Amino acid sequence: MTATTVEKQQAGPRAAGPAPVRRGRRRGRLIALLFVFPALLLLGALVVYPVLFSVGRSFFDASGTRFVGGDNYTEMFRDPATLKAVRNTTIWVVVAPALLTGLGLVLAVLVEKVRWATAFKLLLFMPMAVSFLAAGIIFRLAYDEDPDKGVLNAAVVSVHDAFKGTSTYPTARGRTGLLTQDPDGSYRTTAHPGGPVTLPMVGVLPKDLPAQARPAAPAPHKAGPDELRGVVYLDFTPGGGGRQGRVDPKESGLPGMKVEAVRDGKTVASTTTAADGSFRFTGLHDGSYTVKLPKSNFAPPYQGVSWLGPTLVTPAIIGAYLWIWTGFAMVLIGAGLSTLPRDALEAARMDGANEWQIFRRITVPLLAPVLTVVFVTLVINVMKVFDLVYIIAPGPVQEDATVLATQMWLVSFGGGNDQGLGSALGVLLLLLVIPAMVFNVRRFRNSQR
Repeated sequence: MTATTVEKQQAGPRAAGPAPVRRGRRRGRLIALLFVFPALLLLGALVVYPVLFSVGRSFFDASGTRFVGGDNYTEMFRDPATLKAVRNTTIWVVVAPALLTGLGLVLAVLVEKVRWATAFKLLLFMPMAVSFLAAGIIFRLAYDEDPDKGVLNAAVVSVHDAFKGTSTYPTARGRTGLLTQDPDGSYRTTAHPGGPVTLPMVGVLPKDLPAQARPAAPAPHKAGPDELRGVVYLDFTPGGGGRQGRVDPKESGLPGMKVEAVRDGKTVASTTTAADGSFRFTGLHDGSYTVKLPKSNFAPPYQGVSWLGPTLVTPAIIGAYLWIWTGFAMVLIGAGLSTLPRDALEAARMDGANEWQIFRRITVPLLAPVLTVVFVTLVINVMKVFDLVYIIAPGPVQEDATVLATQMWLVSFGGGNDQGLGSALGVLLLLLVIPAMVFNVRRFRNSQR
């Protein structure tokens, strides 16, 4: 075999090689495209088409028949409700992701020092398994203003009453014609030392009387020259009968009622009624005194905090959001924490650094990429929050709690029926989300590289 023949045999495969390779690549791309095509079809039908349709719809009026150009976008920023939605969305974006990232970081660091770390993580992550609808209903009940229904107000009322107490007779009122009511809600009568004082009250149901209440003590006929003695009682005889303004045998005293003796506008003596409603002042000088039942005896019971009022409704809903998503942030940050180089942490401990210095100067800087991803992901999520706001906020304060997503729904379907303006709001929300999405995608690509 000559050298020329060998060269031809070696050159033949090289000359014929590129065409089969190109065909193999085209075939591989075609197969990949066939596998991806169903996903692309769904993406186009459920995402791309609705986005393009909403952009086009935003340039038409409410009926969708007349082209109005940018009027919907102009109207959007003139509408007070939309401006309030933008303000509330800004509050969400600034507060919720920062709090969640901080809580997730602290919990992720602390969990490493807990013996039952897995169980603790599972407990904190469990709210993620609850739907936003169910979570909204749970917190709507928890925030109920009635302490008998809302667990938060029940706790607040219990703490308040433990420190400040509560009135025993919020519904009581003085017998008309026998006691004088002051503008501040207190009741009074005039008396002199040595004489009896009778203070008849009505408006208290027998079943609401304190357990220590006893039959009312009869008004004393005689007292010392320097003392005032009297009785505060429920001027009501069960079963009927009895006379107004006089203590009858079956009538009950009102224990725990605060009574004051006032002279020249100053309180000179104060006491509390006994179980039979009796009270006594001693060491009084001669003259006229005003015997007063202060308004604190009749103050309505403390009802707690109006969590879902116009002032606190947005922070209350953010609190519910934190309950759901704290576990998510903790798990992601914990995953990043587990990849940190332990030799750097041990070296810092050997150099004398305390745990706070290690956390602030080593752990946080090394976790910065993970913290950024978590923060940006949560920013994207809170911009689209809808379920919690719509479910938790009561109808009267719905406008005070509205965000862009709920405002878009309310304008389009919740009574406004202006889908042109609603589409403009949707486009605005999309434009606000896109920069955060782009930033997050770039972060993922950089981390992969």
